[in-house]
Amino acid sequence: MKLPPGTRTSLYHSAGLDAVLDRMARQAAGLLRGNGPLAVVGVLRRGAPLADRLTERLVLQHGVPPPLRLDLAVKRYADDLTLVYPDTQLTEAPRDASLDLGGVTVLVVDDVLYTGQSLLKVLDHLNRKHAAAVRVAVLVDRCVTTLPLRADVVGLRLEVAPSHIVECHVPPYEPDFSIQLLQPQPAG
Repeated sequence: MKLPPGTRTSLYHSAGLDAVLDRMARQAAGLLRGNGPLAVVGVLRRGAPLADRLTERLVLQHGVPPPLRLDLAVKRYADDLTLVYPDTQLTEAPRDASLDLGGVTVLVVDDVLYTGQSLLKVLDHLNRKHAAAVRVAVLVDRCVTTLPLRADVVGLRLEVAPSHIVECHVPPYEPDFSIQLLQPQPAG
């Protein structure tokens, strides 16, 4: 992840985030219990390993039957929040192209809910796949969506300045499981 220089603050470390994921799994299990077949969809990149961690907790700690695990690649912003694509790009694995999610409840897992553009693209995609219901779990909600969207399960709500960057460090992409706040240096 190549980001501009600035002041970096570590907000949460692994032990605290493990407790956050335990709470998120408990909330998600309550929402998902009794809803029939389940799929957990991780939003690449960091939403995928978070989906794996959440799925493991749902199965081992809450007795949820092992769900179908899928990932979607969604891209609009670079890691430094500069706009990369004017429209949000979504890519699914070719093996999942003909997948019908009729009758399946889907839990979408992502690291950060920011403007909601990526989530909107995912919800539209899952609607076209005929998902019976869609729930959303995010590790961090920045509380600044520009669309009327919300997450059903939120690990942490962080209200930070618009220019600040919330980085979720999630193995295997980073060596540590943490949340960092980057306050970029002013231009000039």
